[in-house]
Amino acid sequence: MNQSDLLFLVLFLIMLTSLVVFVVQFVRSRRRGGEDDDRAGWWEGPWDDDDRRR
Repeated sequence: MNQSDLLFLVLFLIMLTSLVVFVVQFVRSRRRGGEDDDRAGWWEGPWDDDDRRR
């Protein structure tokens, strides 16, 4: 592996990481925008609604 191969690999990993971060942020913002209530995130289960009903 010479220097140009290593440079290509590093640039490819940086671009791939940036793309993954962008996609994750995009999906999270779209999913959060569709909710009308004040829940913190999609990972909260139905057990969180029990406290509101009391």
